[in-house]
Amino acid sequence: MMSSLPADFRSFLSSVGRVFAVFFRQGRKARRTRFFFLFSFLPVAVSLVIKFNQIFSGKPGREGGYLFTNLIMLFYLQMIILILALFYGTSVCSEEVEGKTLPYLITRPVPKAAVVLGKYAAYTAVMTGMVTLGLVFSFLVLNLDRLLDLSLYGQLGRYVGALILGLMAYGAFFTFFGSSLKRSIFFGLLFSFGWENVIQYFPGSTQRLAIAHYLKSFLPATSPGRFSFLTFRLEPTRPGFALLMLFGITAACLALACLFFSKKEYSFED
Repeated sequence: MMSSLPADFRSFLSSVGRVFAVFFRQGRKARRTRFFFLFSFLPVAVSLVIKFNQIFSGKPGREGGYLFTNLIMLFYLQMIILILALFYGTSVCSEEVEGKTLPYLITRPVPKAAVVLGKYAAYTAVMTGMVTLGLVFSFLVLNLDRLLDLSLYGQLGRYVGALILGLMAYGAFFTFFGSSLKRSIFFGLLFSFGWENVIQYFPGSTQRLAIAHYLKSFLPATSPGRFSFLTFRLEPTRPGFALLMLFGITAACLALACLFFSKKEYSFED
């Protein structure tokens, strides 16, 4: 099938693949990855504390699904994936410029757009591994008494899918920030914990201006009579349209990041 593609496009895809292989290997071994791995496992520690407390106190407490949605998933969706996507996304372009290593990549020759797409894919894969592992452990710990309930794993799949889509969309958005803004982390923090964590709770169509709105549209419905802060005031979008919007945001941000990074001239003088 690859042989039917134009030679230039095959060469471009090959460049993306080589960049992905290099930075996926480096990303797994990087010091910051170890730090973020521990950070993404904080909900697992919280889940264990809650479960041990329920076991040794002899009190049943809240059911696992309720605790997972209102505590663990809230932490993942509104903090962990935002922080991971911010630091990995902005570094796709900025670390090559700040580290003055860009000339070594583009003199191979590797197109700048291939550098952006390859690194984005590599870092998204690293983030996905960290987040998925922690999420699954947390979910299983809090639902130890329901592990034979097969419907439980359908819910788990929706939670995992929402987080992966979130990493893709936020990662692409912050990759665009890193390619176009000098103080990308500062503006990324303002966006993450200002705009995203506020606008999603506005009533009506305003909440659709937040990426988080489309992610929460995939979450399982809350049981009647049960309050969920995560889905408070949520007027969910149809899953098909939400998926289309997330893919559209991802594609548009990556295209803009590639354009900015390819057209911008960088000075590497000491």
